[in-house]
Amino acid sequence: MPDDDKRILLTAPYLIPFYDRFQPVFKKAGIEVLIPDVEERMEADDLMPYAGQIDGTICGDDRYTSAVIEAFSPRLKVISKWGTGIDSIDQEAARAFGVAVRNTPGAFTDPVSDTVLGYVLAFARRSPWLDREMKAGRWEKIPGMALNESRLGVVGVGKIGKAVLRKAFSFGVELFGNDIVEIDPHFVHDTGVKMTTLEELLESCNFISINCDLNPTSHHLINAAALKHVQPHAALINTSRGPVVEESALIAALQEGRLGGAALDVFEFEPLPADSPLRSMDQVMLAPHNSNSSPRAWERVHWNTIGNLFSELGLVPPKPDDK
Repeated sequence: MPDDDKRILLTAPYLIPFYDRFQPVFKKAGIEVLIPDVEERMEADDLMPYAGQIDGTICGDDRYTSAVIEAFSPRLKVISKWGTGIDSIDQEAARAFGVAVRNTPGAFTDPVSDTVLGYVLAFARRSPWLDREMKAGRWEKIPGMALNESRLGVVGVGKIGKAVLRKAFSFGVELFGNDIVEIDPHFVHDTGVKMTTLEELLESCNFISINCDLNPTSHHLINAAALKHVQPHAALINTSRGPVVEESALIAALQEGRLGGAALDVFEFEPLPADSPLRSMDQVMLAPHNSNSSPRAWERVHWNTIGNLFSELGLVPPKPDDK
């Protein structure tokens, strides 16, 4: 390989299946691409064998710890994250070693917010449970509720949180919000959302949607103490990051009937362990970190992530029609 050519590590699970389509773009730029076997993410130990071998990486939720970044330096120049969340990357270490960290903010606002509303509707109208009873041969009328009779609380009123609130507003839901930053008063006025404390939100709402980033202030934000404030018929929906919710405390609240249900797209440990009690709970809906599913959004993120990588390597970002 010529000295001026680049080598990258591609570990983003959503991009790898489509690599053949993008391979000509990398080849034209003189980039050698290393693609290991990836199930969900690369742990630090999985990454270490590539230390000193790559100029950049397109990754998913890989564990780029301080030790990994130090080992990859000084050759590593950019970590291009497929998607939005960069909590698995030690950003302080990246800055210290001159490694650029890039992502695609707001990439999945619509599919994730749609997922939240889908779960709210499922819980309110009891659709999965009615379907289950019918298929079991039972004619069981399970009581539901209209959305304009309910209260939705959104923890984390960023891009996705705002989209959830806007969509719920159209159903006539009474809205509550909680965030550590001040929210645009025009948005508050237009939606009628009541910005309040986390405690009041948990005490007041039938549906609680977790939409905050994972950072030191939000790790285990929904813990045993917080769950003491929820209503026993309430449902918790998490489409953000698994560690925002203390999973053991959530399981205990569900088992003890202190929380009515949960819809979880993300977990503290992914993939969700086969022996997790969540898998056998009738009042829980589970998904494999899939709320970002959208062909159009994925396509934008593919090109954006590749473009971010090229830019930080001093190359001209490719366009969708490039070959």
